[in-house]
Amino acid sequence: MNARAACAALYLGVTLLLSACGGQRSAGQPAAADVAAPAGPAATNPSQSAAPVTAQQKAPAATESEPSSITRTNEDGSETVEDTTGDSGTHNPLLAAVVSSAAAATTTTAPSMWQEGVNYTRIVPAQPTSAPAGDVEVLEFFWYACPHCYELDPLVESWKKTKAPYINFSRVPVMWADGHRALARLFYTLDALGKLGQLHGEVFKEIHVKGDPLVGSSDAESERMQTTFVQRFGISADAFKSAYHSFGVETNLQRADQLTQRYRVSSVPTFVINGKYVADVATAGSQERLFNLMSDLAAVEHKH
Repeated sequence: MNARAACAALYLGVTLLLSACGGQRSAGQPAAADVAAPAGPAATNPSQSAAPVTAQQKAPAATESEPSSITRTNEDGSETVEDTTGDSGTHNPLLAAVVSSAAAATTTTAPSMWQEGVNYTRIVPAQPTSAPAGDVEVLEFFWYACPHCYELDPLVESWKKTKAPYINFSRVPVMWADGHRALARLFYTLDALGKLGQLHGEVFKEIHVKGDPLVGSSDAESERMQTTFVQRFGISADAFKSAYHSFGVETNLQRADQLTQRYRVSSVPTFVINGKYVADVATAGSQERLFNLMSDLAAVEHKH
């Protein structure tokens, strides 16, 4: 099943409203990731204060180095196509707003093949990371139901095997609305059970190939659907329920919520490198260039 068909199946199968791979800022809200994360409890869900995004870029084919257009999937399942120029791609509003020439003048820059404000955006001020000393943190903000995340995920897995050892990579599920949170809880529950490596790809397949959204019209229904899913892989209902409602999972969900707010994530997949740079497929110019860009930015941070 292709990405568009999978997306259509998901919308038919889910009764609650979910935004298609994005969230959009309300008028007057800061456009940049230029503030520190809120202290204390998890920040308010963006869906409560901002309208859902109406579009999201689709990753170009891996063989394209200079795509001529970017396809965006709208909230209602339709698609629009926008022309691009060279490798600059289509800009995410988040990425266009936080460029700082002052910071660029005082910070080590990436190789000349990458242009700040075009291929990546600098976050001002830079945000703290959770990576060990000497490592460079790379975060992928994603959503299991996003067809673009599904399309890119095999390349993410390949890159993980060849990336520099100092790159500390982790995924962060977005937390925009109840449906996103239900799938984020599944992600962290599988992690708590030690089954994420085995079943991460299976979750994507269940949604995009088999048409099972793994999200219901209530939290209880979502849990029931997800329990049925994991039982096929030898996880007992009791073990799943215990982890599903555990303190560790709740803590991780709160952290994901804070990170989603901190970086003003408005579309997925979005990558943040060492709390300083934001990039995605469209800004990089292609899927292959995205991973080269992230590796180059990480190398700059490691040397710096």
